[in-house]
Amino acid sequence: MTKSRKNRGKISKKPAKTAPPPTRRDVFKLVRNGAIGATLVGGGGYLAFGSFQAYAAEHDLTRIGQGKPVVVQIHDPQCPTCTALQKQTRKAFKQFGECDLVYLIADITTPDGRAFAVRHGVGNVTLLLFDGGGALHRTVQGLHDSDELDAIFKAHHGAVTRS
Repeated sequence: MTKSRKNRGKISKKPAKTAPPPTRRDVFKLVRNGAIGATLVGGGGYLAFGSFQAYAAEHDLTRIGQGKPVVVQIHDPQCPTCTALQKQTRKAFKQFGECDLVYLIADITTPDGRAFAVRHGVGNVTLLLFDGGGALHRTVQGLHDSDELDAIFKAHHGAVTRS
């Protein structure tokens, strides 16, 4: 017991082990792993930026009246019926290109989306169909399946392109 008390305060004088110098193989592995990591981070950033741009474009209500017919969904992200309508609307929109018909979202949880809904006197689970000049042509309320919406969008597109 006395020996262990004496050795407690002493610091060992043994030389510390040092890592061997890196070999060329180690350096190449480090460069390769760094390049892979940079590619993954850059790719993830690129995808995230693209997603944000698409989100921002879809919520940009100033695109109404810019020459293309527009469908605006009055949407609350917390509402399951709104989410179901969004899914059906996107499904019906697959046959239209951005050149034919524009799909926008007025998110009522944002000040702009709420003001837009109030200005048009509608609540969520509603689609507003505008012509290229920004005039409201039709209001579609409630949940509809993609086939119904497809027919509505075709009729709207045909009506606004003829006029």
